Amino acid sequence: MSAPRFTLVRMIVALAVAGGAVTGTGAAVATPTVGADVSRACGSPLSASEVRRIVELSDTADASPGTTALPVLERQVGRLWQITDILTAHRDRRGLFALGLAAVERDAVMPLQRQPSTFRNPPWAPVISLRLLNRFLDATHAEFSGGTVPPHWQRYFGLARTCGISGERVALSGYNAHITVDLAYATADARTTADDASDYFRLVDAIAAHGDSIVRETDRAYHVDLGPTFRFYFFGEGLDRLVGAGKATGPMLRAADVGYNVLTFGNGLALQDRRTHDAAVVDIDALWNTGDAALAAFETWGALR
Repeated sequence: MSAPRFTLVRMIVALAVAGGAVTGTGAAVATPTVGADVSRACGSPLSASEVRRIVELSDTADASPGTTALPVLERQVGRLWQITDILTAHRDRRGLFALGLAAVERDAVMPLQRQPSTFRNPPWAPVISLRLLNRFLDATHAEFSGGTVPPHWQRYFGLARTCGISGERVALSGYNAHITVDLAYATADARTTADDASDYFRLVDAIAAHGDSIVRETDRAYHVDLGPTFRFYFFGEGLDRLVGAGKATGPMLRAADVGYNVLTFGNGLALQDRRTHDAAVVDIDALWNTGDAALAAFETWGALR
């Protein structure tokens, strides 16, 4: 039997289809940030020194995993928190995803990484976490320094500075970019093999189990309540509409997330093989575009606030 094909993104798409086809959206076009004022995104303006500090903190030039990745990962998580603190202090919406990422690094990822015996392949585990985190930091560095931001992160940063867009959509756009695109490429960057599958799923399962950290921190800092979205679309009533009333419960969130990451894991492996690389790139782009189009449709229908 094939692996479940529900995902945090695919569940959104499936719900869109269940409620009516997503029409008129087409492939999402990333919002350019070239020439944008980097000092603010719908909050109070950042000072020039704060912008410079974010540029410094997000520079990954000295963040190679080397032979021992864990100390570097610890340092990068600390830098992420410093960036997050600057953004949240200004209610700058570019921090909506950064805050959720920092929360799960604190509550899910790092407790596991500090217990290397948890993993079958201890040297590999912090490398994939570092590669994944650095992809977001690289995008942040480009955003604040005027560099070239990857298209999936252009979309996130563009939505963050569009004040009429709901905070939920901004945040979910970040998770779409992180889970759909960056995780697949980080899997390849870490030279992951099929033998690393158990460690990979241990990490993503821990993250899925700490979704409440994302909800709590986002509501505290931005007064954006992701709880109804997570409860309705990712488990409970939303999934009940797909699998039958009363059958979707809290643990299904974890099962659904792991099901999605089966696809991401497979794409990460495929990126490393020249015979399958190009097809994997196409699949990753298609997944991201589909998720983005579904989020746009949901906001149009008033499902995101």
